[in-house]
Amino acid sequence: MAAPGAPALRDAGGARVRTVLMLQGPASSLWREIGARFEARGHRVVRVNLSFGDWLFWRRPGAINYQGRLEDWEAWLEALLRREGVSDILYFADRLPYHRIAAELAARLGRRAWAVENGYLRPDWLTLEPFAMGRYSRFTRCPDTIRMLADEEPPVSCRAQYPVPFRVEAANEVMFNLAHVLGRLFFPRYQSDKVVAPVLEYLGWVPHLLLAGARRRAAEACVRRANAPDAPPQVMLALQMETDYQIRASSDFKSQAEMLEVVIASFARRADPRMRLIVKIHPFDNGLIAWGRLCKRLAARFGVVHRVEVIRGGRLDDLLSVAQGLVTINSTTGVHALRRGCPVIVLGDALFDVPGLTHQSGLDRFWSAPEAPDRSLVDAWSRALAAEIQVRGSQMNPEGRRVAAHAIVRRIEEAERYWRLYDQATVEAPEASIAEETPPPCRAATG
Repeated sequence: MAAPGAPALRDAGGARVRTVLMLQGPASSLWREIGARFEARGHRVVRVNLSFGDWLFWRRPGAINYQGRLEDWEAWLEALLRREGVSDILYFADRLPYHRIAAELAARLGRRAWAVENGYLRPDWLTLEPFAMGRYSRFTRCPDTIRMLADEEPPVSCRAQYPVPFRVEAANEVMFNLAHVLGRLFFPRYQSDKVVAPVLEYLGWVPHLLLAGARRRAAEACVRRANAPDAPPQVMLALQMETDYQIRASSDFKSQAEMLEVVIASFARRADPRMRLIVKIHPFDNGLIAWGRLCKRLAARFGVVHRVEVIRGGRLDDLLSVAQGLVTINSTTGVHALRRGCPVIVLGDALFDVPGLTHQSGLDRFWSAPEAPDRSLVDAWSRALAAEIQVRGSQMNPEGRRVAAHAIVRRIEEAERYWRLYDQATVEAPEASIAEETPPPCRAATG
């Protein structure tokens, strides 16, 4: 069923011609390739640059530069949607303020909005989901529905096909974010969702690079101790990047410092006195927060200073192979752990926080009685996601971008099929569910 009120233009052969509005994309040329693919398939593309970084990575003719204020964006965007007959809106990162407003307008005007992000299944997968992700996702969390969706779907490959050197990824991110700042002359009113200025974030890497060797050796020593035959029981806590908007948008924590206090207090109160807690810093953490000192201070306050260790580095698989569980706010490290059969507790809101997948009985019980994931449900969840809201490909690997662009355009062309779980919820849910940042009323499939 088509979204109510959406334009329904047809070409000479009767195929639907879409007018796709492309808003801010990732720090790569993926958006440019998707736009070219849409046009090669006979669709219209309308591009709006919100910042100099957008312009830098788009560089195709005909783009519109929005240089107005955020408070004027809704009225300006609604006029554009109506004037251009936009049928679909595509954006990367659903919580960017401009994108949240676009999602609200799409729901109100009967257009389809598509959110793109890094994939839940990794490596080499991207997410393509109606409206929003995380806490605001409309994808089912009902185990029976997940199994139904997975029925007859092929197994999911986790083999890396589109490798990207770290230096390429880092260079693109730095170029994109600094362009936002340095291009203020052209986009003076652009409002980023970054909680830390890019220049400060990159300066935080300086001491990390200087100490990288020592930290790597310390992490490797911790992993060796964890894998020793006489090692005590241990649980891993996976930190995310403090700037990860999923912490703010899909959890009740304002920062990971709040989460650490809750976790270490519970660990001290309820965990076996022999158990150790290994806190693993995200490999891309900018270093502006001294997580080691913070954890040591909290551990001392709760009397477990010799049972909490903080590392930066070390192979994730080597830690998960011996861990009795993984604690996370909503990192996709949790998906990796589930696929290895490691119990996971989610302290925020995550799409994989499903009965039968993750521990559902609270943090205090997790230390002594973690609920192991149902392997068959993990497999079904992966297959259902790959069939419905994941596409294979990469943001930065050239061949991976080509594959991703092809898959994303095909999914949007076949919108009626891939929106069958969402159309009823989209029609029935008030637009306030997006505008006021409350979860949609139904997480289960509606059709």
